[in-house]
Amino acid sequence: MRIFALVAALVLGGLLSGVAAAQYPSKPLRLICPFPAGGPADISARNIAAALSNALGQPVIVDNKAGADGLIAAQEVKRSPADGYTIFWGSASSLSYVPVVRKQPPYDPLTDFTPLTQLGAATFILTVHPSVNVTSARQLIDYLKANPGKLSYGSANTTSILLMAQLMVFTNSDAVHVPYRGEAQAIPDLAAGRIQFMYATPGPSLPLVKEGRLRSLAVALPQRSALAPDVPTIAEAGYPLASISGWIGFVAPAGLPADITQRLARELNAVLAGPEVRAQHDRLGFAIRSSSPAEFAKFMKEQLEIWRSAVREAKIPHE
Repeated sequence: MRIFALVAALVLGGLLSGVAAAQYPSKPLRLICPFPAGGPADISARNIAAALSNALGQPVIVDNKAGADGLIAAQEVKRSPADGYTIFWGSASSLSYVPVVRKQPPYDPLTDFTPLTQLGAATFILTVHPSVNVTSARQLIDYLKANPGKLSYGSANTTSILLMAQLMVFTNSDAVHVPYRGEAQAIPDLAAGRIQFMYATPGPSLPLVKEGRLRSLAVALPQRSALAPDVPTIAEAGYPLASISGWIGFVAPAGLPADITQRLARELNAVLAGPEVRAQHDRLGFAIRSSSPAEFAKFMKEQLEIWRSAVREAKIPHE
């Protein structure tokens, strides 16, 4: 009787699970963003949430959980039920940097989350305030060498931290690091001259460049950006391209049922293929590159090792 009851319970559980999956989604979803409101990540998340809401027939609410390099947001996702109602706008900061720079990693990105799809990668441009009398990356580096510790640079995420750390180590340069929670806070300070340079994304920085309030020096990409075709790459400026990239992708809590995983991946990929969403992300400087859950899982594993090596090469201490 006990065996029969156990089998019956398993069958009933499977039937109920199938019914739940067939009715999915039946309530609003939450898209957790690890950056503050107003910045490029938040704008991206809200654009995608609006399109995904139309596709699923349910509201998709953006929940900003900023701070600690995305750790706070990632832990919130990790603790959430694996029912398809919590999605993470994950980035290299939270899913590559935090796990390799912490002495005791708070989560394993490869086992504590369900990969859905990659979104793509962010463009980063070495940007300087006009009060610094330089017009190229080489002139900036020469100035830093001649005036160690005189200038300060900002960072709005771990990609910008590591890009700058690798450049500083390679050129044996020195400047004061001022960390920010996001570009919504960093860019105004850069435009005001309170910090003098940083690696910035095009969305918030290029309009200020066009106004003459900032100056673009080099792009941290293998090729020039279509958003700033006159700005040379960092390699063209004479410095090696950093090994890391500011990748972005969507994950859910570990243990998400396969049918819901495939549904979310399919809907997200359709959203990312939409011309309006692509145009919005082009303006933000995000190069869209979607994938299957399996492809994204492989990518995340590769990136974890790349970031581990980059942190070691940049001599960033473990926290």
